[in-house]
Amino acid sequence: MSEYFSNIKNSAVTIATGMGITLKHFFNAIHRKGDAGVAEKDYFSQVDGLCTLQYPREAIPTPKIGRYRLHNDIDDCIGCGQCVRACPISCIMMETIKVLPEDLAECGKTSDGQQKKFWIPVFDIDVAKCMTCGICTSVCPTECLVHTEVCDFSEFDRSNFLYHFGNLTKDEAAGKKRKLAEAQAKAAAEKEKKAAEGKPAAAEKPEEKGGE
Repeated sequence: MSEYFSNIKNSAVTIATGMGITLKHFFNAIHRKGDAGVAEKDYFSQVDGLCTLQYPREAIPTPKIGRYRLHNDIDDCIGCGQCVRACPISCIMMETIKVLPEDLAECGKTSDGQQKKFWIPVFDIDVAKCMTCGICTSVCPTECLVHTEVCDFSEFDRSNFLYHFGNLTKDEAAGKKRKLAEAQAKAAAEKEKKAAEGKPAAAEKPEEKGGE
């Protein structure tokens, strides 16, 4: 019986405490004027009396350390694939094409001067599947994959959550693949030719003398 009344007491105290906080903000909000905001150094120090935001005119700024929508700076991506292998839910899809020696200058370098050795026709991120764990950003050697501060990116069509960051069009990718295949075929043919030329001629067997 005592536990029954104790539960009733705890419920009443909880409701009263919650309503007290709500009423405090309600009355303080009457005197609040201007746009809402938060302290820059402390994200959780909201404006006293902040009850309802007039969105989108008013919005609480997101903290810079937050993990939200992924973005890839494809100009700094070297196509190593570490993010693809590290992603626990496989929301990153990537396709690479090896760069031929004569095309290295065209492919370019990263912002820190590292030579890129792969074309990346496909680098897709399905942000609808992304759980913002941050593992992919931590393993990226060039730090081209980052979580941005964009937290509001709702869509009516789910297909719009598939973000494309590739650096080649379909036609350009087909041309690069064809050129690479031709170069590889030529290299294989030359290797076979050299192997055939370097192979020593088989010694001729002496003819056996027939008996009289």
